[in-house]
Amino acid sequence: MKDSEQLREWESLRWKNFKDHLHQIHSANAFQKNRFPELENWKSWSGFDDFTSSCPLTSKKELEHDRVLAPPHGTNRTFSNERYVRFSQTSGTEGQSMVWLDTEDDWQWMLENWKIVLSHAGVKKGARSYFAFSFGPFLGFWTAYEAAVALGCICIPGGGQSSEARLRAILKHKVEYLFCTPTYVMRLIDCARELDISLSEHSLKKIIVAGECGGSVSEMRLEIDRAWGRKSLIFDHYGMTEVGPVAYEIPGGQGGLRIISDSYFAEVIDVEKLSPLKDGQMGELVLTPLGRTASPLLRYRTGDMVRVKRGIDDCGRPTFDLIGGILGRVDGMEVIKGINLHPSSIDAIVRKFIGISEYKVEIDKIRGMKEIKILAECEKSAARSLELELRDVFSLRIPVETIAYGSLPRFDMKANRWVKIQKTISN
Repeated sequence: MKDSEQLREWESLRWKNFKDHLHQIHSANAFQKNRFPELENWKSWSGFDDFTSSCPLTSKKELEHDRVLAPPHGTNRTFSNERYVRFSQTSGTEGQSMVWLDTEDDWQWMLENWKIVLSHAGVKKGARSYFAFSFGPFLGFWTAYEAAVALGCICIPGGGQSSEARLRAILKHKVEYLFCTPTYVMRLIDCARELDISLSEHSLKKIIVAGECGGSVSEMRLEIDRAWGRKSLIFDHYGMTEVGPVAYEIPGGQGGLRIISDSYFAEVIDVEKLSPLKDGQMGELVLTPLGRTASPLLRYRTGDMVRVKRGIDDCGRPTFDLIGGILGRVDGMEVIKGINLHPSSIDAIVRKFIGISEYKVEIDKIRGMKEIKILAECEKSAARSLELELRDVFSLRIPVETIAYGSLPRFDMKANRWVKIQKTISN
């Protein structure tokens, strides 16, 4: 079969399955029918172009507002209440945290997506896997844990333990796959240095990271490789509570993310014009899960900034790759003296300096103008070098102040290093 025929057959099957999904939503989901009246025309659509031209974008604020009007879970539900058996909650990093309810069918759909991620990371039956996170309402590693159990892995939960206890368990039990955030990998490295624990005898094959930007940042990846003494140790993953497990690291071990196209219809749009962007242009990632029917999202604005490269994989399937992974947040970007600064861009530079243990970025407004500075746990020489590097990269002076080691919080889950000072200095 020719490649073009394979693609047409694949797209035809994907569209057919999605129309079944739309049929169920149209039949019973009040939230989607109220916000999307054109949904009643779903039978006449012949492909995703018809869908995107008819369907409005969905924002997080819209979901939050629905929960205010119909607390606590909103109206975005396709089935009766007794079908919902899984509870998770967004981190609330931006806006309010939201509860998300799932049926067992949708939960299993997410586990199947995680199994794809695990397969590409090389995880196999019997693999010793350690989950270094608190077992709260965060969706990501719960689904990873259950998918690994279903795969037949030896799954070791690290909830409620100190960083020292987790680190010693990873070494003692010869853990092969570690699951945590990029920030927490750095915390474990710091912990090893503090306690003079050697990392040279570990058994790790991959550290599978999620929950925040950083897993595809080359500087962070190199620092982690140096500390653990093994190349290409990080394996990046991307997902959200609202949509599920979305992407895995592009084959090759250099970072970047590949959308699971069987499960998600992905777009990249201009943040202001809301129009589609070409390959290589930076814009906001928009996702439509193709199989999460119980609490569905249609054309969801993720708030994540990406650059896409479309192509064809070795099996003749289309690829939707996010070059460099998640590059920043739409609402996390700050404009300082005309320069666009993304948290991931600052983080990539800070990670070049091994002597910086932790840092915080403060944004202040002085006489109507935004100012930025960095507080860093490091020596003065490292702070000066960081200032020079920031100036070279951004053509902007960003002061770096040194503070005592241990002054800043450590993060097990998503790091929140950017802080807006709630005051205005006037004349």
